Amino acid sequence: MIAIVSACLLGINCRYNGGNAADERLIEAVRSGRFVLIPVCPEQLSGLPTPRKTCEIVNGDGFDVLKGNAKVLTEDGEDLTEIFIKGAKEVLKIAKLVKAEIAIMKNYSPSCGCGTIYDGSFSGRKKRGYGVTSALLMLNGIKVICAEEFLQNYDHHRSS
Repeated sequence: MIAIVSACLLGINCRYNGGNAADERLIEAVRSGRFVLIPVCPEQLSGLPTPRKTCEIVNGDGFDVLKGNAKVLTEDGEDLTEIFIKGAKEVLKIAKLVKAEIAIMKNYSPSCGCGTIYDGSFSGRKKRGYGVTSALLMLNGIKVICAEEFLQNYDHHRSS
C-alpha cells in the first residue's frame, strides 16, 4: 500500500512550532517495508517557513475554505487562506503522482485535520471538521484517515 502521511508524524520537524509529532508506530510501519508512506507537509509545500504563526480555520472547515466560505487566519488576523490552498494543491499533486490510496493525516491541523480541528477561536477548543488539505484530498477520491485508524489496521495486518 502507498499512502501519503503528514510529515510531522514521521518525526520531521515541520510543525508550526518547529517540532514534530513523531509516532514511533508509524515510523515502524515505514521501516517494516510493508507500507510505503510518503511524508508531506502542506504548509512547507506552500512556502510557509518553519516555525510559523499559529493558524486556525475561521467560520467553517477545509471544505468551507475551498468553497470560499471560510478563511485560514493567524491569531493576529493575517489571512493565509490562499497559501493553505496552494499547499493542499501541491499535496494533491504528490498523492496523484505516487498513486496514493490513502492519506494519513495529523488531527487538529488547519491543513491536515482529519475529523477534528480547532474551532477558529484560538482558545484550544476543537470541533468536528477537516483541514484544507484533507478536504481537497477527499474531494479528489483519496481516503483520509487519522494515524490511529491506520495503526489499528496496521497492527491487524501485522498480526495476521
